[in-house]
Amino acid sequence: MEITSINPANNQPIKTYQADSAEVAEEKIRKTHEAWLNWKHTSFAERSTLLKKMAAVLRKRADELARLMALEMGKPLQQGASEVEKCAAVCEYYANHAEAHLQDQVIETDASRSFVTFQPIGVVLAIMPWNFPFWQLFRFLAPALAAGNCGVLKHASNVPGCALAAEEIVREAGFPADVFQTLLVGSDLIPKIIENKLIKAVTLTGSTQAGQKVAQQAGAVLKKTVLELGGSDAYVVLEDADLELAAETCVNSRLINSGQSCIAAKRFIVIESVAGQFTEFFKAKMAAKKMGDPLEQGVEVGPQARKDLRDDLHQQVLKTIEKGAKCILGGEIPAGDHAFYPPTILTDVKPGMPAFDEELFGPVAAIIVAKDEAEAIQLANQSVFGLGSAVFTKDIARGEAIAAQQLEAGSVFVNALVKSDPRLPFGGIKESGYGRELGMFGIHEFVNIKTVFIK
Repeated sequence: MEITSINPANNQPIKTYQADSAEVAEEKIRKTHEAWLNWKHTSFAERSTLLKKMAAVLRKRADELARLMALEMGKPLQQGASEVEKCAAVCEYYANHAEAHLQDQVIETDASRSFVTFQPIGVVLAIMPWNFPFWQLFRFLAPALAAGNCGVLKHASNVPGCALAAEEIVREAGFPADVFQTLLVGSDLIPKIIENKLIKAVTLTGSTQAGQKVAQQAGAVLKKTVLELGGSDAYVVLEDADLELAAETCVNSRLINSGQSCIAAKRFIVIESVAGQFTEFFKAKMAAKKMGDPLEQGVEVGPQARKDLRDDLHQQVLKTIEKGAKCILGGEIPAGDHAFYPPTILTDVKPGMPAFDEELFGPVAAIIVAKDEAEAIQLANQSVFGLGSAVFTKDIARGEAIAAQQLEAGSVFVNALVKSDPRLPFGGIKESGYGRELGMFGIHEFVNIKTVFIK
């Protein structure tokens, strides 16, 4: 079997790779397990030194990696460079904090001494998506290696070059051979890989449907999973918000990675009294964004990652319009052989429409009007998803209370766009998944939280 990467800006093939057979994948897993038998005994100091070297390698190769992302999945160059810097930052975060996050915790009992220790579990399978082909991986890999685990990667089939580059980066940083390897395999081999006795856990970032399948497969063999899945959470704009600031933030969030982000803003729930003014600001700022070749400087919106994904998005837009929504910007596929889709705004969106009920994974914004705060919160929570949400208000105490107690999501931001940060736990609820990545909570997901009791 062969895997070919396609440039979504012109639909031309970039490179063809020979896929790994089931036997080759099994041998790679065996070698990574053997590497773990030594790696788990390394000191935090040794792991920290190598993680810092990996951060340096990432920064050294930033331009090359940004170009690779632009070619394989259409990310504008500046956004690709920022992604690589974020990968370097997460390596440095765990280089500096893993030991503290994993230090033994003494608990007073009737024992002479009792404590909790955090021990590595082995080889973790990472199933990763194409939209942030390095960040999604490194936010798993940095804490995994810092905790003494090892990893194998099954990346999305449209970014094989990024997958192999990640393996090169680990090697170039000086990590022992095989502590991390890429499996160039199709999705059909995932069940067999999960069943492999040397795979101890699975982390997946992807669609809700992919998460359900992996959870079932891993559950059948009693292996832990962490799932970061889809999102269609709401940004709530209250009547006392700074509307121009809110519109600027909302547009920037909706167009993250050309709209292809789980935590990109998707539904904008605006109080009726300010909906007209907010929509004017929002439309002007969306229309001003430059769409084009991701390799060109100044381009803010690149193509969608694949033509089929772009076409699926367009069908969601058309079905939403058929059900009564209005399209006030975009909504038409440009001529040519490519995967571009323009920044698009749908208004009069209501429950029962695809733009309300489903995740629209592209640069399409759904504006929803609510009569007051209570209805806005009810509409925000009327979703199967619960990944990231935001609220905009000049009353900080009001915004904090809504964020902390009322909006149903794994992360809620006040007067700011939702983003992941190495220092903060990240993940969702409901059909957006379970478990957490990043911060102290993320590094605890794939360790044996072991009780030691001494009498």
